[in-house]
Amino acid sequence: MNMKRICFFVLFLLSLTTGKSQAQVRTGDLLFVGIPADYTIFDDSMSGAIAASTGKADQLNYIHVAVLEVDENEHVWILDATLKHGVDRHPFDTFLVDFTLKDGSYPYMMVMRLKNKKYAKNAMDFVENAKKICGEGYDLYFMPDNRLHYCSELVYDAYVTREGKHLFHTAPMNFKSEDGTFPPYWVQLFQLIGQPIPQGEPGTNPNAMFKEKCLKKVGTIDVEER
Repeated sequence: MNMKRICFFVLFLLSLTTGKSQAQVRTGDLLFVGIPADYTIFDDSMSGAIAASTGKADQLNYIHVAVLEVDENEHVWILDATLKHGVDRHPFDTFLVDFTLKDGSYPYMMVMRLKNKKYAKNAMDFVENAKKICGEGYDLYFMPDNRLHYCSELVYDAYVTREGKHLFHTAPMNFKSEDGTFPPYWVQLFQLIGQPIPQGEPGTNPNAMFKEKCLKKVGTIDVEER
C-alpha cells in the first residue's frame, strides 16, 4: 500500500455515492467488486477466469461478492470467501489490501441491499448464518454441499430465511469464455485437483447475483486515502 493510511472506520460510512446524496452501509448489505471487461491485470488468474466466463465483453464484470457487517462501534467488517483466507470475517481495510490492484488503485465497488423490508430488517440473521460458515475452506471444486464455499456460494447459503427459503437462485454454471473455450486458468486448476470442469452444474456467480431482483443499488464506494 506504499504506507498509505486508509481512514475507513468513519469515512467509509460517508463515502457511498448515489449520484444525488450519500448513504450509510448497513449490516447485511452486499459488496460487489467489479473490473472493466478490458482490464488485463487479472489475466491467467481466478478473477480473470471468472470475468471471462460469467461477464460480457462490453460491460463491467463482477468478480467477487462479500457480506458487510457494521458493529456497535460503526466499524465495517467483511465476511467473504477467498483463496487467501477461506471463509473469513475481517476488517474492511484488510479487504482493501487484498483487492488493491497492481497499479495501486482499487476496483469498482458497488453496495447492494435487499429490497424486501422484512428481509432487510432481519439482515442480521443472514450475517449470523455467514458467521457460522466462517472457518471453512475455499471451494476450488465449485460444487455444492461439500462444506467448502466460493464467494457467491457463501452468500447463497447465508441468505436463507428461518423458513428455509433461499433469497438467491442457482443456475447452470458456465466456465467457458464467449468464444466457447475454457480459459487456461480453469483447465489448469481442474487438472491440478483431478476433477472435471463442472460445466453445467448448478451454482452461482457474482455477475448473476448482482442482477437478482431481490437487490437494489445503494451506492459505490469511493475510498479516501491519506
